[in-house]
Amino acid sequence: MRYKAVLFDFDYTLGDATEAIYAGFCHAFTAMGRPEPELEAVRRTVGLPVQDAYTQLTGDSAPENRARFYALFHPVARDLQARGVVALCPGARALLEALRDAGAALAVVSNKNTESLEEVLEAKGLRVCFAYVVGGDRVSRHKPDPEGVLWVLDQLALAPEEALYCGDTVIDAQTARRAGTDFCAVLNGATPAEAFLDYPKVLVAPGLSELQAWLGL
Repeated sequence: MRYKAVLFDFDYTLGDATEAIYAGFCHAFTAMGRPEPELEAVRRTVGLPVQDAYTQLTGDSAPENRARFYALFHPVARDLQARGVVALCPGARALLEALRDAGAALAVVSNKNTESLEEVLEAKGLRVCFAYVVGGDRVSRHKPDPEGVLWVLDQLALAPEEALYCGDTVIDAQTARRAGTDFCAVLNGATPAEAFLDYPKVLVAPGLSELQAWLGL
């Protein structure tokens, strides 16, 4: 295995929490007197901090409304995810277990809330695979800022070139480029392969099984 560490985004990279996320959006929008958003419109925002997703969908950038949206969204989405309303992406469990068995250090670096990530991974029996789980609430600057990735590498005492970062959006590609790690685009989400043309990458993987094969595991 050429990498000592493999870091992952979560949503549409390792797991699909669309049902829980959409339920949170619908609850918050309804409580705020807004019409429910279209499902596909919400899917296209996954990967952003949810306050930014709210602004993108509504055009409302008022801090107090962004905060109210999050306060309404988070309990609903978190509860559903903690109760297992998340599907693992095909091949996720096999890839993570193969990487662990190969001795690679694993981490999640996501804009998602850390406790939500921890609860989902625990519910799926995968938390044991990861040395670190870093959500957007644990950093001062969200992705595409590389703060979370660089923090993990510092904890592992690794240089960026010893790690691979995997994600499904151009936000993840930008994060890897700024961190100096190799990048693998995983096409489990709403971002097409052509969106990654202008970004450095070692692989565009249709799914996680293809990434596992490329890694030789």
